Amino acid sequence: MIHAQMNGIVEQLDDDLAIRLTAPFAEAAGLAAGMRITVEAVRGGVMVRRVDRSKDSLAELLARFDPTLHGGEAMAFAPYGREIF
Repeated sequence: MIHAQMNGIVEQLDDDLAIRLTAPFAEAAGLAAGMRITVEAVRGGVMVRRVDRSKDSLAELLARFDPTLHGGEAMAFAPYGREIF
């Protein structure tokens, strides 16, 4: 069953080959920039699937942690009242 289809060209990218996906096609496939995928060579073509991130190890999760994006104080004001120790 085909939900979305596009035509494209396999391009040379240094020593590798690349395929560009249009934004509507990527959106229909649930793909986004930076997303991890697995690619399989199948008879007559290629199959691309998203990697299930729920199976990532703790080390992999921590490696993606960026303190500038995920860290810092949740409430950006000085403590007052009983919050002061």
